[in-house]
Amino acid sequence: MLHFRSYVICTSPRSGSTLLCGLLAETGMAGRPDSHFHEPSLDRWLECHGLSDRRFTSDEDARRAVFASIRDKGDGGTGVFGLRLQQGSRDYFLEQVDRLYPGRSNDVERIEAAFGPTLFIYLKRTDRLAQAVSRVMAEQTGLWHRNADGSELERLAPPREPSYERKSIERHMTALAAMDADWERWFAREHPAPLRVDYEDLARAPQATLARLLEALGLDPIHASRVQPPTAKLAGAESGEWIERFTREMAT
Repeated sequence: MLHFRSYVICTSPRSGSTLLCGLLAETGMAGRPDSHFHEPSLDRWLECHGLSDRRFTSDEDARRAVFASIRDKGDGGTGVFGLRLQQGSRDYFLEQVDRLYPGRSNDVERIEAAFGPTLFIYLKRTDRLAQAVSRVMAEQTGLWHRNADGSELERLAPPREPSYERKSIERHMTALAAMDADWERWFAREHPAPLRVDYEDLARAPQATLARLLEALGLDPIHASRVQPPTAKLAGAESGEWIERFTREMAT
């Protein structure tokens, strides 16, 4: 029996959320999770979801149209809505949900008013140094994700050779720690009782992690065994060398 009508993957950059979203989508029964509210702007939402050419009598009408469109995309005809949410867009997203459902008492109630009973999934990377190194390398090389066959999935800048930068790694480690703390504060305030998933477990055993999530949603976990990871890990020997160098430098 389906326990939830939606789920929100609460996370931060380079935590494996693209892999997790791909796994869930590949089941064909757990929605099409993505950063549907990525840009913190109503105008950008309208543009991203093909609604910018429509005339609306008010921002409220535009907002409702965006949410209706995103519900369809995030559901994908499966009956379950999936959403990936990061801090960069979270607060603006919550403000818009509040405007749509002003009578609710907290964020969780407003999200559930928009998308139905919701499972909150907290995807976190325990190894923050590796996470920061991954972020720096992605920013420098322009390559953020690869498909399982090794081809490029997401590139945001022209190719460039990576160069070790200790201060950039430190800066991202500090920022990531702040993001983790911010999520924990939100969970403590809103009490959504998130299902916690470690990136390390996801990377090591993606099908087992997927089965756990399907079961939590009330879906048949057996479908996880038929899903192959849609993305390839980017970290290689150079990432390991950066981690060793950073650890050595900080120790001295």
